[in-house]
Amino acid sequence: PEKPEKLAKTLFRYDNDPGTVEVSGSQDSIGITMPGINKFFYDKGKYWPSHFDSITDPAILNWLEERLSMVTLWPRPADFKVLSDTHINTENVEKLASAADLAWDGLVSKEIRKFSRGFLDSFHSQIRMFPLMVNPEIEKVISQYRDKALAWKLAGAGGGGYLILISEEDIPNSFRIKIRRKDLGL
Repeated sequence: PEKPEKLAKTLFRYDNDPGTVEVSGSQDSIGITMPGINKFFYDKGKYWPSHFDSITDPAILNWLEERLSMVTLWPRPADFKVLSDTHINTENVEKLASAADLAWDGLVSKEIRKFSRGFLDSFHSQIRMFPLMVNPEIEKVISQYRDKALAWKLAGAGGGGYLILISEEDIPNSFRIKIRRKDLGL
């Protein structure tokens, strides 16, 4: 069988033909093909991570699966251009990196408060850089879950798709996911 990272690179390249102006992120192809939970490190100006940290410990994967729910939103509009308004700068990138580190630390230690704080800080950091990810309709959906979820985040570039929720209680009208395990032969 192929190696998961090689499969991810193949999928990434398939999704980004030569000459593509708005490159689709590597997160999607990596998330589809690589097992466990992966933290990416990007060098400046690069679309593919220079290296990964991975969690494949079944106890941590199970812990997260029991606390992560997804809510289906709607298809992203065809004319949606999240990159038409960006605020990517050193300060905002550093805030996102700090939020990711906090979420990662909370995940590794299975501390729900730390993990959810980093997760929510990550969401706020992303929308600071890409404000078009959210709109009044998405905000309305988020407001329905504020008293049930500890944190939330949009999957992908926003505009629709899925809302990810972190909670220690069941979330109405949501579904759970299963995280790919290392022992699937990939």
